[in-house]
Amino acid sequence: MTSRSYAEYEAMFDLTELPGSVLDCCAGGAGFTAEAAARGVDAIAVDPAYELPAAELVDTVRRSLPAGGAIVDEHADRFVWKWYGTPAHKDDLRIEAADRFLQDVSIAPERYVPGSLPELPFDDRRFELVLSSHLLFTWADKYDQDWHLAALRELVRVSASEVRVFPLVQQGAGEPVTYLPELLTELEGVTAEIRKVPYEFQVGADEMLVLSR
Repeated sequence: MTSRSYAEYEAMFDLTELPGSVLDCCAGGAGFTAEAAARGVDAIAVDPAYELPAAELVDTVRRSLPAGGAIVDEHADRFVWKWYGTPAHKDDLRIEAADRFLQDVSIAPERYVPGSLPELPFDDRRFELVLSSHLLFTWADKYDQDWHLAALRELVRVSASEVRVFPLVQQGAGEPVTYLPELLTELEGVTAEIRKVPYEFQVGADEMLVLSR
């Protein structure tokens, strides 16, 4: 349950200005929703972990903070530090994001909705912008092509304008997702674009998928 910061979201999704409503799916312990809401955005996060009792959610977030480091250590040659600068800076961002998330979920729990792909508890076209990081494609070894197609269609369903997905490679060594081109041809009525972003941590993972109506 990773706690990514608002700054990481800005870079991963090449965000310059947020629209009036944004969904983060699946958000984990990220601080993005809290920061977006503080900027006046109708921001909602969705994640299956939000069903947990408060104390268990806090414990899960805290225990998850070191977990990402193990993946990096195991595949050290597949990660670069240009954006973060140092491992310590990355850790500081994640700790700060976890703190921001835990504070916000305690005072504004309505912003944090239990749910998971490929079926989300929201109306059609509910959000102007939908963001999804480190779930689709990252876990392509666990979720197959059919699941990805259903998940992408669901993200498009709840979006009134645009969906952004990052990254487009698998976790760890960053293997490409071989069925991605075929997958995009199955999204009828949707414009798909692969766009460079100003962020790279996994080697070669510097692109996001943009789906628009």
